[in-house]
Amino acid sequence: MNFTGFEQKDFDSFLIEGLDGRMEAIQERIQPKFQALGEELVDYLAAHLGNEMHIHIARHARRTVNPPNDTWVAFSHNKRGYKMTPHFQVGLWDDRLFVWLAYIYELPHKKEMAELFLKEIEQFKQMIPNDFDISMNHMKKSDDQMKDIDVEKTLTRFKDVKSAELLIGKQFSSDDPVLKDGEAFLKEVESIFDTLIPIQQMSLQFE
Repeated sequence: MNFTGFEQKDFDSFLIEGLDGRMEAIQERIQPKFQALGEELVDYLAAHLGNEMHIHIARHARRTVNPPNDTWVAFSHNKRGYKMTPHFQVGLWDDRLFVWLAYIYELPHKKEMAELFLKEIEQFKQMIPNDFDISMNHMKKSDDQMKDIDVEKTLTRFKDVKSAELLIGKQFSSDDPVLKDGEAFLKEVESIFDTLIPIQQMSLQFE
């Protein structure tokens, strides 16, 4: 399957009530697109990172009652999983698509990575464009942008609060025309990854 982009029907999957119905829509509508998108992006990341990368499509396997409010495909150098590493994500909520470099709470060296970012805070700030989005919780939508936040305060919270996370990237409204054009969207994601890769590489010394 070639990646042809996302459409409103994909985002509407999250309006379906009940776990079974929503999961069926995610599996039929979205996951095949994640696989196609992943096959395009995993080689791009591997070439630019200099090591093999692996595709991890969220399965939401632990859910027994509540349906997922978002879903994603992740990319990590770890074949067995992605949550324990700084990883890249592309995913959907009902109203937006996100492209993240994600440092989530399971990271074993989260504090050390935060301390490094704080130590190199001026370089860190220069690496991230003002219009990039920032989130501190992958389970909640965020509309914060780099230009709006206190970077030192954000990184300090990431360091000191066990549940705090750091997600850096870009979000697109579900009606953004670029999402419907597979080739144009791929170029957009590659450009975002190009910005995020140096940050990810900066933190890999703790892996």
